[in-house]
Formats: sequence, structure tokens, C-alpha cells
Amino acid sequence: MPALDHLSKPQFPRSAAYDPRWLVDLDMGPHPLWLLEDLAADLDLRPGMRVLDLGSGLGATSVFLAREYGVRVVAADLWVDPTESGEVFRRAGVDDLVLPMRVDAHSLPFGRASFDVIVSIDAWEYFGTGDHYPPYAAGFLRPGGQLGVATPALTSEVRDLGEIPEHIDKVVGAETAAWHTAEWLRSQWEFGRAFQKVTARTQPDGCANWLLWERAVMELKGAMTSPTQQMLEADDGAFVTFALVTGTVA
Repeated sequence: MPALDHLSKPQFPRSAAYDPRWLVDLDMGPHPLWLLEDLAADLDLRPGMRVLDLGSGLGATSVFLAREYGVRVVAADLWVDPTESGEVFRRAGVDDLVLPMRVDAHSLPFGRASFDVIVSIDAWEYFGTGDHYPPYAAGFLRPGGQLGVATPALTSEVRDLGEIPEHIDKVVGAETAAWHTAEWLRSQWEFGRAFQKVTARTQPDGCANWLLWERAVMELKGAMTSPTQQMLEADDGAFVTFALVTGTVA
């Protein structure tokens, strides 16, 4: 059975409405809509809200936010040209709801309390795991606002293991130090005291979901495999997962 046929999962009904080939064209990591749809279950997203999509990549998550929840999105990314992502939004018919911007996550050019919700899908590991960052991001939320993050994670802390598992080290290398457990992230956010409520959990079948996506990407690109696919096959859920974390400000 073609790998593409496995990309419609009943637990992600909203994501199933999106053309996998369109998503592959915007590929920058694991299936972004599966992560976002799962995370959104822990968020209060309502039409008209102002949402910052932090680390928005080529724009799939921003399109999803605008279409599925009727929110107004600032699609912020450091590595993607706003004209490129802007064309994605135009073609998807959401350019009236989504504003693309080139933004450094460590120097956000917004006023305090600018957003109702901040989401970050498969990007937090690049800029957000320092102890200072969750409180910094929280400052851009309005009272009662939420920060929601879906990020690659581990089932055990590398520091507890004493080493990076070899199959992960080959692909991720020293950046694995920014992959934490959901409970580690919960504790970090709680100790930061910027949130009155924090939730954290792992995505069921996170490693298997990522592997399904990676196999489909390789199939559509005409490749046999990839280092990421080999890592996920070797892991088989032993260490690799996703953490879904939310924090609500007072």
C-alpha cells in the first residue's frame, strides 16, 4: 500500500481534508497539521482571535489556523521569505487573515499583550527551551491568553540517560540537548511563574506518526529513505515522541 494512503487518520479529521501533496510541497519537518490539530484540543481558539504562529515555516500551520478556527494570524519565521509564504496564503485564499513576517524569535517586534494565543509547531526546540524564554513569550499574551507548543521530545531526559542514543545522535547530534520530556517542559514553565496553569503531555504514537509522514514524503519525492526515516525506524517509539505543552497567563 502506498505510504500516502496512511496519511488520513481518524484522530485527525480536520487534517484529513488537506491534500498531502500540498503539505509535502511545504515540508520542513514532521506532519505539521497532525501536531497542530492535536495541540488545538488543549487551546481555546475562537474566531477573530489574534494568533502568533511562531516558527511558521512555509505556512501550512497558518493556513490551517485561519481556515479551521477563523483566527487572524501573524505567520512569523526567521528562515522563510515572507513573499514566499505570502504566496502560499494567497493561493489558499487566507491572505486576508494571515500576515507573513520575517521575525527573530529572540527579538519579537510586537507590543506587550498583542496576542490572544501564541502557537509554535516543530520550532520551539530551536529557540524556546532556555529558562528565560517561556516568560518572555508570555509577555506578548493578553490576560487569559495561551501559549501552545508542539515540539519533538524524548521519553527520558538525555542527562538522565547519560548519553544521546546512537541512532538519534547520528541525525540530530548535539541539538538533541533541546529535546526534553513533556514533564521537564511542564516543570520549566511552572517554575518560570509566568503562567497560572500549565498542561503537558506526549502525543500518542508520536514516533509512529512521524515515521508515517516521513515515509510518505520520501515516496512523493522519489527517494528510498532518509536519515530521519532510519532514525525513527530504529527508535520504534523507545525514545522519540512529541511534547504538547500549553500555558495560560493570568
